[in-house]
Amino acid sequence: MRHPQSKSELEAYLRLNRAAAGEWLHALRHLLGCDDLECHARRSQAVFGSLSAIEADAGVVCVLNVAQEMEFTHCLLAGALLVMPLEGRCEVALTDGPRLPMVPLATVPADQEFTLTVGGGSRLALVFPVPGHIPRWPVQGAANALAVCLWQFLFRSEYFHGHRHACEEVNQLFARVRELLSSGDPHPAGEEPSMELDRRLVRVVDKIRNEPQWAFNLQELASHSGVSERNLYYLMKRATGMTPYRFYQRCRLIRVRRRLVDCQCDIPHISWYAADEGFSHLGRFAALYRDHFGELPSETVQWRRRLQALDNMSAPSGKTCTAS
Repeated sequence: MRHPQSKSELEAYLRLNRAAAGEWLHALRHLLGCDDLECHARRSQAVFGSLSAIEADAGVVCVLNVAQEMEFTHCLLAGALLVMPLEGRCEVALTDGPRLPMVPLATVPADQEFTLTVGGGSRLALVFPVPGHIPRWPVQGAANALAVCLWQFLFRSEYFHGHRHACEEVNQLFARVRELLSSGDPHPAGEEPSMELDRRLVRVVDKIRNEPQWAFNLQELASHSGVSERNLYYLMKRATGMTPYRFYQRCRLIRVRRRLVDCQCDIPHISWYAADEGFSHLGRFAALYRDHFGELPSETVQWRRRLQALDNMSAPSGKTCTAS
């Protein structure tokens, strides 16, 4: 099965970066609704990784970038869970013994305790809660179809038009998963959408994403891609649903979000971060930010700070990530 090799899945919904043990654990407890979840790592004082997550009415899709080998235990979830390795190694074993197949993904039924082991440098996606009955051993065709469905979602996530569109896509993903599990038919109803961009668009996307100091210029962008301005506009719109400028604007907002997530200062300098990315009017910037991410810039900062506060409250009880 072919899949994209991008490492930017759900970067617009980054929640933790270079996370410490306690905030990492509390984030996963919150996202999976499991207060008893425990995490064991070799180096409890070291960085645990980064975490991106989008929550919608149907459920949550989470991508973990794991910095070191770790094991999650006491995982007993009220709903079923999909675990798909994106890169590296991870294993899922049920408490009653069997290790679940991980290629292309593992399906974990509800109300069954399991252990998740992840290798350092690995990336994995979690989809929760999966509705209805989920088989412990899905047929290969259905498992492949589920994996393709999730890869397509992750590819499209780089080009969400805004938060409303993102939530619609999440809800559609869960509906498709429910359909695949209930029908048992691994074959899509129509032609699968492509998970590859035209090479001319790849040049455009790379330039916008990797050159933060570049100021938007459609004529220059068209010359760089090798097509006319008009053709570039329609190529981009047809392939991603976004105009070149909308994608440029979104990449700038994502860079501000990363700085807000990383901020460890008492008062985040939101206006400074915004100005560094060319947003001169703070009110318009805040409105754009909420349109894209579903929250204000200050709420992005507070999400991580709440986790740190929970960690400080729970530290005396010893309920945090521990060294194995």
